[in-house]
Amino acid sequence: MNWSSWSEFAAMGGYGLYVWGAFGVTAIAMLGEMASLRARRRALRGEDVAAHAPVDYREGAA
Repeated sequence: MNWSSWSEFAAMGGYGLYVWGAFGVTAIAMLGEMASLRARRRALRGEDVAAHAPVDYREGAA
């Protein structure tokens, strides 16, 4: 396809709402997935650090 203006490109031959809506939903889903993975990774790293922290078994140790 050949568009003569940006508005024709955005309209996508009458299917612009569908095309850009699908693009937007996909972009939001991908960003949400990346945020979820980052949060899960941080949580797992925090658990890993806590599991390997030194423990003082002496009586009266705080």
